[in-house]
Amino acid sequence: MTTVQFNNNLLGLQDKLLYFALSLTSNDDDARDLLQETTLKALTYRKQFTANTNFKAWVFTIMKNTFINNYRRNQKTRNTFDGTDDALRVANKSSYTSETPDMVQSVSEMSGLINRLGDDFRIPFKMHTDGYKYKEIAEDLDLPIGTVKSRIFFTRRKLQEMLKDREGSYVG
Repeated sequence: MTTVQFNNNLLGLQDKLLYFALSLTSNDDDARDLLQETTLKALTYRKQFTANTNFKAWVFTIMKNTFINNYRRNQKTRNTFDGTDDALRVANKSSYTSETPDMVQSVSEMSGLINRLGDDFRIPFKMHTDGYKYKEIAEDLDLPIGTVKSRIFFTRRKLQEMLKDREGSYVG
């Protein structure tokens, strides 16, 4: 396929791509951004298109994958902490309308409990609560995925035990 044919085929799909982008994003501005990003990627990776294959499917796949990657990136961003002592409270601030002193104290205590854990358990657990997937944590820490899953599981269980112990200590 020549460059002119490639460009003409890509331009011919713009309306259909925009409609598909709208179905993915449900927002006109986001759909237009996705269309622009998809078009740019198609032009950038033009040489990776295999001749005599389905051009339309290739471009739509680029759009779908771009949307998925952007969605995942946004999910991670939403779930990250800002590093303050009250990171859990800050990250979940939108989930409640008013903070009570008890809530602030509880979050502070939870952060303290998490920080008391050893690195082997604390780091994978914090990465998981920051939105990283098990596979990403395993790759980053150079651990088997099963080890990561069990460390996160045991960290949850340990935190539950620590909280139960704290509740018991408050009762006379």
